[in-house]
Amino acid sequence: MNHVIHNIGIASQIGLYSDAIESKSGLRWLLTSGTPGLSAAGELPRDIGGQAELAWKHVTSMLGQAGMTIGDIVKVSQYLTRAADIQAYGMVRKLFLGDLQPASMLLVIPQLVRPEFLIEIEVIAAKA
Repeated sequence: MNHVIHNIGIASQIGLYSDAIESKSGLRWLLTSGTPGLSAAGELPRDIGGQAELAWKHVTSMLGQAGMTIGDIVKVSQYLTRAADIQAYGMVRKLFLGDLQPASMLLVIPQLVRPEFLIEIEVIAAKA
């Protein structure tokens, strides 16, 4: 395996993620930009579930273009504009990540670059 999980017991009290991930040397890295749930045609679902699903599909597509999979993700940063959406977002995240528990950060912020964006996701992935 390319990564070693280092848990100190903090993350597990909060959610399904790891306190730290150590990656071995000699890996290829993919760092994505913040990715909203906006379709290539410019369509934007109104709800967090629809936007989150599209954003994760975009992440999956970027990973695929780099010859990587969800399992290569070592860090996820998620930006939501409404705290009330955390639970619904978590269900979509679980659909895409399954039991994978990368290092993670979830922030609730006042607004993204477009006020209608409810979420942006960025990931860091590494693969031999």
